This record gives sequence, C-alpha cells and structure tokens, in this order.
Amino acid sequence: MTPQPKAARRSQTSRQAILNAALDLVGEVGYARLSIEGIAARAGAGKQTIYRWWPSKGAVLFDALMMLTEGEDQEAAELPDTGDLEADLKTVLRATVDELNEPRYSEPMRALAVEILVDPVLAADFTERVDQPMKELKLRRLRKAQEARQLAPEIDLDVAVELIWGPLRSRWLHREGPLTHEYADTIVETVLNGLRG
Repeated sequence: MTPQPKAARRSQTSRQAILNAALDLVGEVGYARLSIEGIAARAGAGKQTIYRWWPSKGAVLFDALMMLTEGEDQEAAELPDTGDLEADLKTVLRATVDELNEPRYSEPMRALAVEILVDPVLAADFTERVDQPMKELKLRRLRKAQEARQLAPEIDLDVAVELIWGPLRSRWLHREGPLTHEYADTIVETVLNGLRG
C-alpha cells in the first residue's frame, strides 16, 4: 500500500515542475520558441512523461495557467453584486486589466489565445473549462441587473457580454493601446448608456 502514495507524490511533484517550467520558459523565450524538449529539460523530466499527460505544448501551457488559479475559491467566483451594476462592472474590468498587465499571466494567455485558433482540441477544452463557466457568471450578474430593472428588459444578454468584455480583450490581444483602469471605466459607462434603455 505504501508505494502508491509515494508514486502519486512523485507524479504530482513532476507535474508541478513541468507546469512551472512551461510558465517560466514562455516568459523567457516566447511561445514560438517554447518546446516540449525545453520544458522537459527545465523541469528535469522526460519528454515521454510530458507526452503521457499532455498532447501538445499548448495543452501544457493551458494547464499551467489553470494551476495559477487553482487556489481560488470557486464558490466566491460570482461577480460582485452590491446592487450598483456600474460600480460592480468597473471593479471586475479593473481587476481584468490588472491581470492582463501582469507579465506572468499576460504572455502565456496571449500565446494560448493564438494557439486556440489552430488547435480545435485545445479550443474545445478552453471553452469547457474557462470560457463557458466565465460567460455563465457574467450572464448571471447581468440577468440579476435586468430583473432589478437596471438594464432594459429587451436586450440580448449574450450580446451585452460581448459589448462589455470584448473591447478590453481586443485591445489586449492586438496590443492596440494601453490597458488602464480609465479605459475599463469608459467601456462600462459607454456600454451601460446604451443598455439601460
């Protein structure tokens, strides 16, 4: 009975080293030069060990990013609801700006966003584990606002989500300009002016 827990601990330690290596390397050399070989060398693991757990470097990087958020309380993952929709959305978008301006998050996330365009398996995994759950949180908050008559009853909430979060993502992904709290506030104010009816 004893060898199994030891083997599990070794596997977990190896997995953690691989994910940390992927995050460190993508920050140092960029996604284009990131390789399974490089990750294996940095982590002190074999290439076959990596391929046994992940089909591609994009999948490794995705799990590495997920690891960074594993400690967060999922029950507390609801968007803030103070009764003031504008203030709540500004809080959320400002936090998103801070995250996207953090290099340890930003560069791997940008690389992952590009990889998703060419890897349908990775895209499906991302949709299931990140995109759809996050969209549900956003829709739930906007639905409450709509029920409280803070948004016009006829608006399409799926479109509203795109209007609120889309500009920030676009500016970040295409490096179209600085990401600031002021820009986040302007998005919220401009979009809500149209959505309140």
